[in-house]
Amino acid sequence: MAKQKIINIAVIAHVDAGKSTLVDALLSQSHVFRDNEQVVDCVMDSDAIERERGITIYSKNCSIMYKDYKINIVDTPGHADFSSEVERIMKTVDTVILLVDSSEGPMPQTRFVLNKSLQQGINPILFINKIDKKDARIDEVVDEVYELFMDLEANDEQLDFPILYGIARQGIAVTDPTEVASVFVGEEGSKIKKSPKGYKDWDITPLLECIINHCDPYPDLNDEPLQMQVSSLAYDDYIGRLGIGRITRGKMKEAQQVAVTKEDGSAAKCKINQIFRYMGMSRIAVPEAECGDIVVVSGISDISIGETICDPNNPESLGTISIEEPTLSMNFMINTSPMAGKVGKYVTSRHIRERLMKELEVNVGLVVEETDSTDCFKVSGRGELHLSILIENMRREGYELAVSKPEVVLKKGPNGETLEPVEEVVISVPDEYSGTVISKLNLRKGMMQQMMSESEGYTRIIYTAPTRGLMGYRTEFINETHGEGTMVRRFAGFEPWKGDIPDRINGVAVAQEAGSCTAYAIFTIQERVQMFVEPGDHVYEGQIVGMNARSDDMVVNPCRAKKATNMRAAGSDDTIKLTPKRWFTLEEALEFIDDDELVEVTPTDIRIRKKILTELERRKDYNRRHNNG
Repeated sequence: MAKQKIINIAVIAHVDAGKSTLVDALLSQSHVFRDNEQVVDCVMDSDAIERERGITIYSKNCSIMYKDYKINIVDTPGHADFSSEVERIMKTVDTVILLVDSSEGPMPQTRFVLNKSLQQGINPILFINKIDKKDARIDEVVDEVYELFMDLEANDEQLDFPILYGIARQGIAVTDPTEVASVFVGEEGSKIKKSPKGYKDWDITPLLECIINHCDPYPDLNDEPLQMQVSSLAYDDYIGRLGIGRITRGKMKEAQQVAVTKEDGSAAKCKINQIFRYMGMSRIAVPEAECGDIVVVSGISDISIGETICDPNNPESLGTISIEEPTLSMNFMINTSPMAGKVGKYVTSRHIRERLMKELEVNVGLVVEETDSTDCFKVSGRGELHLSILIENMRREGYELAVSKPEVVLKKGPNGETLEPVEEVVISVPDEYSGTVISKLNLRKGMMQQMMSESEGYTRIIYTAPTRGLMGYRTEFINETHGEGTMVRRFAGFEPWKGDIPDRINGVAVAQEAGSCTAYAIFTIQERVQMFVEPGDHVYEGQIVGMNARSDDMVVNPCRAKKATNMRAAGSDDTIKLTPKRWFTLEEALEFIDDDELVEVTPTDIRIRKKILTELERRKDYNRRHNNG
């Protein structure tokens, strides 16, 4: 058979292993950019939140030319919360480059992404990255990867994976790590200045050679009936919804009549408008595309992930793409606080509903359900980060909403027992803090799996713990380890209910009335309360303005002004010393709140409030529940 010179690859790894940096090097050394072009780091992370947080959230495509091969590259996220982005692209690639950090070794998410690729029958390429690290332990890491492959029941062919070593941020790949033992990348002293263009005679060529030697190009099936499965979606303001996927057989042409097979087995007649191929970072419109290539198709307004675009005379589905179930849910509701609608552009339940339905089109790991109330929607996702990124995007687009405390999604077991999601937690902490971390995780119903000593006075601890117990733990963990510990989580499965887990120990301070906070009032409150507001902030009745040192809630008045008398002036507040207020990010606020509280999200502010705003109504509700209970 005549060969099409097209190879599709995905770069997969745990978070921060260097995926986007490796893609930078591949693009840079394939002359995708002009010589004088200013290129930012991690050029594929084009979304604003991706840039701010330094993480990849969405799978993205690009392509490079090497010799006479076109290599399509998919850059994937490393966070477990966005693993649905990885799951669905596995069917579109011929091989994966598995990146592993030379000192960390395989991490929880490495196991997940590798397992997905092995299940698809893909033979991976191993790339040991960051070999210039002082604490690199290259041989041990390679052994750990072999063990991981065997744990995941890889076949003999998959176990015979090629291994490359490199420094992705310098664009270096080698077959023997001793070749570059003298190279250290950085900014100061004897280190070389980082640049993805390579260094001396070293560049990324060994990796490109490995890809074309390891992978057969896609076979020529152009004469067969058209078949293409949609693996991801995009949206363009001018041409509408776009379907992205690989043409598994046949050719695709502009304005072609096709059949789209749905999940229920039915087929709908449609017409393609335009076809785009990836050239470097750009999408280029083409009149025709051949099998093996990853293309973007416009014109089918209701196309969904997993559907197959086929020849109308031969509608043959490629099956559905299965995505793992959500583990966490929260309620999205309209903002009912006294400050609602002051800064937001979209505030009604209709606006929120439309936005969530639009998100469902591209975010396959998400589930949105209607509730008894028309003003509230139950949204389920893969984790706190998955849901908080959605809320953050909505906030930036001008939406106002209130969200409840995240709750775990429960399932029924085969014998009717309640099952809850459990996560694997890998923690690396300085030795002196390990005892505190262990006692806290035990309280949260965690089970220790392994504990080992790492280099330079660090201990690595591996736990399995219920997702319920880990909610709200990250901030506590950072404080207890003085910012020196790292914690990585991965969904491990559903296990029987672990019993009650203690909630937040501290009560809160709730504002008694609406108004502007005064320094005088805050000064008197801050002895017993860690404040969330400062002088000049506007508050309303029922807003949470601080955390009580004790376990009960306390109603306070942060707006009380000092009375002026003939003995002292109202203006002598300048001498008052106030403790700085505690700022909340969206994730921290979601971790902090209790069952009877909400996070109020607006384009400019994140506030925490009680569900029931007035003190009298809260007391009535408390009495009603406890008398009935």
